Amino acid sequence: MSYSYRDLGLENTRSMFRNAMEGKYAVPAYNFNNLEQLQAIIMGCAQSRSPVILQVSKGARNYANSALLRHMAMGAVEMAHATADIPIALHLDHGDTFELCKDCIDNGFSSVMIDGSHLSFQENKELTKQVVDYAHRYDVTVEGELGVLAGIEDDVSSEVSHYTNPDEVEEFVKYTHVDSLAISIGTSHGAFKFQPGEPVPPLRFDILEEIERRIPGFPIVLHGASSVVPRYIDIINAHGGVIEGAMGVPEEQLRQAAASAVCKINIDSDGRLAFTAGVRQAMAEDPSNFDPRKYLGPARELLQELIIHKNQYVLGSANRV
Repeated sequence: MSYSYRDLGLENTRSMFRNAMEGKYAVPAYNFNNLEQLQAIIMGCAQSRSPVILQVSKGARNYANSALLRHMAMGAVEMAHATADIPIALHLDHGDTFELCKDCIDNGFSSVMIDGSHLSFQENKELTKQVVDYAHRYDVTVEGELGVLAGIEDDVSSEVSHYTNPDEVEEFVKYTHVDSLAISIGTSHGAFKFQPGEPVPPLRFDILEEIERRIPGFPIVLHGASSVVPRYIDIINAHGGVIEGAMGVPEEQLRQAAASAVCKINIDSDGRLAFTAGVRQAMAEDPSNFDPRKYLGPARELLQELIIHKNQYVLGSANRV
């Protein structure tokens, strides 16, 4: 049995991106794995009146179960609309096969990413076009990728990064009819993006500007854009954790990107760090506690605070609906 994203109360990303480009902000794309993370994302975005893309990786989908995810998405829409009528999309992050993307589309996802960046340029085009041809039958939007980000996050890993080649973007977009394009300009997956003690290299805005020139008005996506907020690292390490040398993308650079053609910014590691900080602190302060609500609740609150901050001060998406 197939499900339409409209039946779940979701939206695809087409109008979200159009509004973001006109308003010079980026739509937040937050990854989640469990109920409390989803609650924090919805409450934070509803409170800050921000559109939101709920992201699920292949690994998270396997962890949560596809049927349960579908019902969680329906509940998220109902929960949000009780507070604010914000647009919500459900997006597959880093889909790596046509079959996975098709299954997500058939289960009510309103947007999917097909990541063929590890393939040759021609193979990437062919795979992306195959997904687009199927997705567009159901008005589901598709994100492709050119360039490779370094780092490790969930099922995605690469030891080195390869910047997106602006010479390839026009042909890729024209051939595939993809709806948005993830590019590599210096961000990376995970919490260890740069070498400690060394200056953080600026994002390659020159590449972004050239891509904008080649495909004017086309929605651009940044992956690996967590800032690795020191506050959460400090809380984790103060309560039994050992995270050393974690560094992220400066928030001011992300805000600059959000004011350009970048209309979607992915955030995963920051959410994990905030949530872990809340759990560790709650359990350390009350070692006798064995009620999950009493350590997952504080974690949810920290994550909600992070999301409101990101929407207001980094992505510029707050008060846009």
